[in-house]
Amino acid sequence: MTNITAPHFHDETKAREHLEAIRWPEGPTCPHCGSFNATRLEGKKHRAGLVQCNDCREQYTVTVGTVFERSKVPLHKWLLCNHLLCASKKGMSAKQIERMLGVTYKTAWFMCHRIREAMKVDGTDGPLGGQDKVVEADETYVGGKAKNRATRRPAPKKAVVALVERDGHVRSFHVANVNAKHLRSLIVTNVDRASHLMTDESVVYTSVGREFNGHSVVNHSAKEYVTTGGFKHSNTAENFFSIFKRGVIGTYHHMSEAHLARYTGEFDFRYNTRTMTDAERAAAALSRIGGKRLTYRRTDAIAA
Repeated sequence: MTNITAPHFHDETKAREHLEAIRWPEGPTCPHCGSFNATRLEGKKHRAGLVQCNDCREQYTVTVGTVFERSKVPLHKWLLCNHLLCASKKGMSAKQIERMLGVTYKTAWFMCHRIREAMKVDGTDGPLGGQDKVVEADETYVGGKAKNRATRRPAPKKAVVALVERDGHVRSFHVANVNAKHLRSLIVTNVDRASHLMTDESVVYTSVGREFNGHSVVNHSAKEYVTTGGFKHSNTAENFFSIFKRGVIGTYHHMSEAHLARYTGEFDFRYNTRTMTDAERAAAALSRIGGKRLTYRRTDAIAA
């Protein structure tokens, strides 16, 4: 079990060794050419952790090519921030990270977004579902209520669609419009057509449901939530949304449309690693930091 008193959360050398053990289990790997043929530079004039590739002759450390690259924040604070985000079921606000790490709010906010960028699903993850598997699709909306506003109206709510494999993983997405055209592209890209698709009675799922091995509908408008035998329901997706909404309401309070995709990636990652311990989940997040560098300029754009 790992706790926040562990040495790699307070000592820079221990933090670097911890990250190297996760990213380089078989020794240093060059981020420039992929070579394993490397020499550690341990002279007095070399900074700690510096390695030189014997093939391309480039020098690098364990943070090069990762979301931590060129950061002025000490590495042990990065590892603690990563652990706190991974261990907090409903997330942790940047203001709380600011107070606990002793950094500015701007720095804490950017650190959290870098870690969320690492948590996102990448191209190596295959489709959800498969033969004899059920994938539930459902949507929810994020945003304030008009009755809670004293004067101006709230911004339009943002739609989030979740695809949840029963006893498996989840993928949630922010979509601009909840219609058959947008959802079909999203569903067929992320769900194996051999799966059984489970949705509510919304007509946006009718046509795409015909492309799968089976399609069942739960009629919520008729107060139908689960059928006899327990097969036909969308409660798995609803359970995921219940955790997500607790994070929105209780922790983050507001998620801007520009960054909503990174927040959904954060909740997806914690759900998909729910059987792991906090230490294992934090290590899994650190193993994904390569090739996902996020610069401050890119945070202004809509998250991909």
